[in-house]
Amino acid sequence: MRQYKQLTGEQRYTIAQLRLRRKSVSFIADVIGVHRSTVYREVERNKCNDNHYRVHKAGFRTRGRRSKSRKNSQFSLFQMQIIEAFIKADWSPEQISGYLRTRDMLNISHETIYRYIWLNKKQGGTLYKHLRCAPKQRRKRYRSYDSRGRLADKRHISERPNEVESRDKLGHWEIDTVIGKDKKHCILTLVERKTGYTLIGKLTARTKNQVTSKSIEFIKKHRSKFKTITADNGTEFHGYKEVEKATGVLFYFATPHHSWERGTNENTNGLIRQYLPKGCSMAHVTQKNCNAIAHKLNTRPRKRLGFYTPGYCYAH
Repeated sequence: MRQYKQLTGEQRYTIAQLRLRRKSVSFIADVIGVHRSTVYREVERNKCNDNHYRVHKAGFRTRGRRSKSRKNSQFSLFQMQIIEAFIKADWSPEQISGYLRTRDMLNISHETIYRYIWLNKKQGGTLYKHLRCAPKQRRKRYRSYDSRGRLADKRHISERPNEVESRDKLGHWEIDTVIGKDKKHCILTLVERKTGYTLIGKLTARTKNQVTSKSIEFIKKHRSKFKTITADNGTEFHGYKEVEKATGVLFYFATPHHSWERGTNENTNGLIRQYLPKGCSMAHVTQKNCNAIAHKLNTRPRKRLGFYTPGYCYAH
């Protein structure tokens, strides 16, 4: 019997993005590497009343069904204090559950942890504030002509080595910028595809020069861990040849408007929004703040890593 694996947040994000672009179930299944019936069931069970599939709603409904299928277990005060410590460190219930279970420390489901958090909220507690909030759906507004990414000699994502897509080897990264309210101050994010290890840099302007400089700085600090970088078609990445010349790391570019081709980076940016919500100003954000957020993400266990942390997998 085949073992059923729950879809990841990254796969759900890709499903939502491709459905917005009216891609077929078979096409979506091929992109995320599952059978088409898995995609069909996921959409049918979790789509909203307006027939749209939304990532945060799908996750919420899945957790709700699980919580109804199992009886609550009783845990000691000491055990729940351990759980609270992890919640306050901004670990998700699934990360807490998987981390404790795989190390034979405690067998508790993430549904039970969610119930505990909501009960705590009803009683006036604040544990729920440590949960990540899903970002709003974004829809591309197409114009008759889009000049983004009109740069000669760029390598298309289809030219990347096979090992990039398979995530078998360390060293293949995705890069993006996340803007603040004023659209001037922003951050640069680099995510390693195999481990999810994240680097975050503060930029005072979303320009080619600043992105190029910060990229070179990060790569030189981790030179042995960089082979390729995949970017979107923003003009801030038009200094990529300077990065290649300074570091020897090759750049590849996704197809315009195909954000799912960089799903790892898009999903990570969503995690970062827990600390830098959409609509807030980033003028006050420092590199020290960025390092602290990156440390949070790199020391939280991930389901797809067998509940090891990105930091551990990156170092080993």
